[in-house]
Amino acid sequence: MTTHHDIIHYTPTTTCLKDKIILVTGAGSGIGKAAALTYAKCGATVLLLGKTQSKLETVYDEIEELGLAMPAILPMDLQNASFAQMNELATLIQKEFGRLDGVLHNAAILGALTPLEMYDPITFEQVMRVNTTAVFMLTQSLFPLLMSAPSGSVVFTSSGVAKVRPFWGAYALSKQAVEGMSTIFTEETKNHTALRFNCINPGATRTNMRAHAFPGEDPNTLKTPEDIMSAYVYLMTDSASGIKGQVIHCQPK
Repeated sequence: MTTHHDIIHYTPTTTCLKDKIILVTGAGSGIGKAAALTYAKCGATVLLLGKTQSKLETVYDEIEELGLAMPAILPMDLQNASFAQMNELATLIQKEFGRLDGVLHNAAILGALTPLEMYDPITFEQVMRVNTTAVFMLTQSLFPLLMSAPSGSVVFTSSGVAKVRPFWGAYALSKQAVEGMSTIFTEETKNHTALRFNCINPGATRTNMRAHAFPGEDPNTLKTPEDIMSAYVYLMTDSASGIKGQVIHCQPK
């Protein structure tokens, strides 16, 4: 039986994701960029989704320079993208690739760190839109593609603040919702499909979002996105086909 320890200490190989097609949101920087590059190094064809074309092109070029499977750039602003546009994206992936083996929902925005009584409703709505509503809509759009894969894997990004953190407002609520979404999808699909839904809590990691949330923190004391990739890779491998509805903590205390 695979344990939590096994997952976060998994050693990826250059072929463990061979021939898999994996979509990564927020692929232009931080954990999303590290995951995209790592998936490519493990043999996957990576679909790079993000709102900043130039950042996606940089990741694309890095993958190409390494001589890995040719990635694809899928520009999309999740805050403003409509459900129709997400369905169009799914149609494009179907046409170009025929299936989708995995999705890493990594894109997110922090919003404000303030008491809920003072929280700006517009900011609240933006955070929930990017971190939760768009995640749901994109998953639903991609569902048929994932179903056509031998063992489709959907990985949601959670956070330690999902456990009701005061002053984290919409961000904390959005991550609670994502964990609930993963559980509901799991319960609705686990008995009659090969689909699997899991969450990853990356923990304190050296990213721009972390720097904004903790401006006084020394980033050199934190693990880099590359340091925590074991779980991100393992959950996309066929070896993880029996793991469903879990929250994996990359840096358990």
